[in-house]
Amino acid sequence: MISPKGLLLGGVALAVAALVVVLRPQPEPELEPASAMAEVVVPELSGLAAEGKTAFDALCASCHGENAAGRQGIAPPLVHVIYEPGHHADGAFLLAATRGVRQHHWTFGDMPPVPEASPQDVAAITAYVRELQRANGIF
Repeated sequence: MISPKGLLLGGVALAVAALVVVLRPQPEPELEPASAMAEVVVPELSGLAAEGKTAFDALCASCHGENAAGRQGIAPPLVHVIYEPGHHADGAFLLAATRGVRQHHWTFGDMPPVPEASPQDVAAITAYVRELQRANGIF
């Protein structure tokens, strides 16, 4: 025969188990591989930023996605607060293109250098990314 104390403990254990199931964090929905990681509003671009878009599309978009929105499983979005000017100054883009970058904020692996990108290309690309960032609330 089960004692009242045993019934109470069994009921408490059952209630705790139910709470664990109900309150367990739900996993984030996974994005499709290579899908955009951010929604990006594209503003009317200045002349330099328009040149930067052309260079970005040729040199960066295959990894960082259309309009710098990132590509799931490949490379991060550059239209992201991590890349705001106060955290990654404009010079960081030049260093990334010329030297590559060791993985540090994301889990995509190291970024190799982009030897095809001239300093003028990187300056224009940086202008493009900064205009995208401002249009999307990243200052």
